[in-house]
Amino acid sequence: MNILLHPFQTTYNTAPFSAIKNEDYLPAITTLIEETKTEIDNITSNPEPPTFENTIEALEFSGQQLDRVTNIFFNLNSAETNDAIQKIAQEVSPLLSEFGNDITLNEALFERVKAVYNNKADLNLNPEQIMLLDKSYKSFSRNGANLVEGKKETLRNIDKDLSKLSLTFGEHVLAETNAFEMHITNEADLSGLPDGAKEAAKQLAESKDKDGWLITLDYPSYIPFMTYADNRELRKKLAIAFGKKGFHNNELDNQDIVLNIVKKRFQRANLLGYKTHAHFVLEERMAKTPETVSHFLNELLEKAKPAAQEEFKSLEDFAKALDGIERLEKWDASYYAEKLKQKLFDLDDEKLKPYFKLEHVINGAFNIAKKLYGLHFEEIDTIDKYHEDVLTYKVTNEAGDLVSVFYADFFPRAGKRNGAWMTSYKSQFVKDKTNERPHISIVCNFTKPTKSKPSLLTFNEVTTLFHEFGHALHGMLANTTYPSLSGTSVFWDFVELPSQVMENWCYEKEALELFATHYETGEVIPMELVTKIKDSAAFNEGMQTLRQISFGLLDMNWHGIDPSAISSVKAHESEAFENTKLYPDVAENCMSTSFSHIFQGGYSSGYYSYKWAEVLDADAFEYFKDAGIFNKEVATKFKDNILSQGGTVDPMTLYKRFRGQEPQPEALLRRAGLIK
Repeated sequence: MNILLHPFQTTYNTAPFSAIKNEDYLPAITTLIEETKTEIDNITSNPEPPTFENTIEALEFSGQQLDRVTNIFFNLNSAETNDAIQKIAQEVSPLLSEFGNDITLNEALFERVKAVYNNKADLNLNPEQIMLLDKSYKSFSRNGANLVEGKKETLRNIDKDLSKLSLTFGEHVLAETNAFEMHITNEADLSGLPDGAKEAAKQLAESKDKDGWLITLDYPSYIPFMTYADNRELRKKLAIAFGKKGFHNNELDNQDIVLNIVKKRFQRANLLGYKTHAHFVLEERMAKTPETVSHFLNELLEKAKPAAQEEFKSLEDFAKALDGIERLEKWDASYYAEKLKQKLFDLDDEKLKPYFKLEHVINGAFNIAKKLYGLHFEEIDTIDKYHEDVLTYKVTNEAGDLVSVFYADFFPRAGKRNGAWMTSYKSQFVKDKTNERPHISIVCNFTKPTKSKPSLLTFNEVTTLFHEFGHALHGMLANTTYPSLSGTSVFWDFVELPSQVMENWCYEKEALELFATHYETGEVIPMELVTKIKDSAAFNEGMQTLRQISFGLLDMNWHGIDPSAISSVKAHESEAFENTKLYPDVAENCMSTSFSHIFQGGYSSGYYSYKWAEVLDADAFEYFKDAGIFNKEVATKFKDNILSQGGTVDPMTLYKRFRGQEPQPEALLRRAGLIK
């Protein structure tokens, strides 16, 4: 019996990872597609006139087991993949793309949806039902339902191609990441590297039966080396390898894939009546138009660029005075920035790390969630996990009711892509008077414990953990009726507000005292270090802002134009970066070929949303600070108006209900030190 074909008979209805075999996925997904098609046929053949209940709600709750199985499968393809799973993904993705088109291009179904939509003024629907109806109608109209038959076939083929292209893009990036190793046998080449990083490199070499030390492109290996290693030539070698992923003119090259993706996205947008892919995407965002995004990014650029150039000049002067460096290169950036930061603030990440033992930081995040939202996290071993490193928790509220199941997966491994993300194995929704609670996961790539040290986080990793935990709270505290409007199912430029606002607590004394204790002595982080963390928070903020703006502009340069004439990925990228460039270009490197956010993840035409949400989060946190960072009234307003509402209401309306006003960009500029 294929365990995936039926609702799971497990504790909290969690995914039965250990009982699932790779060979179960393809037959299960194929069968569940057919079962869902039958559900759709039942909607279209219903002799009763179309109503909200028999059409819109019936459609919303169709294919629930299919959704669960595909969620599990694609989450594992990111966090615990292998050759077999990747092969299945290549087979499954076109099937799901085809099935998605079968629904949106189903004329009989669209006619029923349209009939309800055209009659909505007489239906006495609540705001959430109106939002679901609008989204349901748009999911058809924006995806080809109004096209003539021949064009529908063209759309199907484009979608099938795009699903395979983005999968292949991601597989290439992962394979390139795993393929590179810098094998060091002379300890002098590790000069400057902290003991923990050296020990981790040694352990990695031992695990592969090699002498010496291994440095890889995984973040916990790559970042310490780029930040601390004195050997400039080896930093250069590592940086070039990192920037060359997908840009090798070999079987893992992504250049043609990038060009193919952007051209097919443009073709798809045109087919649907939109000027560009960005016009199509942004219609369903807070920003609404590419012009708004360009104006937003360029306005920020105008404010940040002078500060960034000043910071870069200081860094150049510092590197020249310290080591006689005549021209600062990209592989010098983290190294000299860290040294300058230490000089200016006497703040060394290595001195901070002993106060940020991973277990303490996790408990700190939990404790803050308890103070703000009344949540209680209890580690449990009664549910299945997909890897032994994964931690599993039961989350309850003050009344002891189940709020969520929570998975946390913190360490890098060969089957896991780089970076950090939050995801869901089961959405929250209400059906048959039962409030089905969500199963939420965060995935990160932090330094593993070594034989002599626990996992000690850099401050940047601490903020990363809090960021993903903020997304997790958005998923966990969801309290809506419909799964497609639940949790993080919000406009893409709103989704980063809960995550980014959570990072702010990492800089506050009251919050740090809850978890920043020395892993050996138990001493609470000294106040002088807290002051230094806060003082240094705006260090090189101009350069950081410029970097984020450059990624947003690159994204819009791929998706906000007609890309038909682009023949060189590198040349197009260089042109997009021209206005934000500080460091000399590296001919061997290309960012686009490993820019997974926009070519594999969901951020195409949406990378600007990180900065957009920073405006929201800075403004929101000023509200918290004015009232006290653990003020229950403000926290409850944030939970009730933002975290629990998902996509049921327009985000600006939700924000104003929480804050009492639209967000003010000055809060971000103040925090960044770009205005006084």
